[in-house]
Amino acid sequence: MSSIAKNIEAIKQKIGDATLIAVSKTKPNEMLVEAYDAGQLDFGENYVQELVDKHEALPKDIRWHMIGHLQSNKVKYIAPFIHLIHGVDSLKLLQEINKQGIKNNRVIDCLLQVHIAQEETKFGFDPHEILELINSDELKKLDHVCIKGLMTMGSNTEDVTQVEREFKQVRELFDKVSSKISEVGSDTEKSTILNLTTEILSMGMSGDFELAVKCGSNMVRVGSLIFGERNYSSKTA
Repeated sequence: MSSIAKNIEAIKQKIGDATLIAVSKTKPNEMLVEAYDAGQLDFGENYVQELVDKHEALPKDIRWHMIGHLQSNKVKYIAPFIHLIHGVDSLKLLQEINKQGIKNNRVIDCLLQVHIAQEETKFGFDPHEILELINSDELKKLDHVCIKGLMTMGSNTEDVTQVEREFKQVRELFDKVSSKISEVGSDTEKSTILNLTTEILSMGMSGDFELAVKCGSNMVRVGSLIFGERNYSSKTA
């Protein structure tokens, strides 16, 4: 068994039923093939061009996840094949994804990114904006996107208590959204939010994925613990 396969197995033992996204940005295709041969099908990329190139070169049953910040003008390049877009951080981006979904005759699955961390550099909706969006008429018009849940990134800090608090806040928001959907779904005349579910709560990366799972995450994004440290010299936009 290769070291990559062993790393994947060790992480999956720790996360139970949660889905593991192997964050493969900047990694060569040979490493991804090792992970694929070990049974890993979900891979996460941060950069559109790298994602497109890898999709073209690697097995077609791989489920590709866009986990980085996505610009509206680049949605068209991944719309034909993307499995899940994690970082939807604006209504404008959601509308563009819907537009490209129409062009490609497919419903594109997305997660709404929640900005809960202390760093101002992170993208996302604040919790109040999330609740506003799910109640909006604008969302109901988007019939070629399906929001599968929420995603967040904890603060980059050694303070575990702070990160745990942030993860719990997002879990509480996730539960509120679930309740809102249940309220709508219980009234057939109002059951118009057909493009909104709460199947996925994506929280946790290499440094905090175990804590995230403890706080309710059912999808984690892990890179360096699988493939080793990243080589940013090969980064593409």
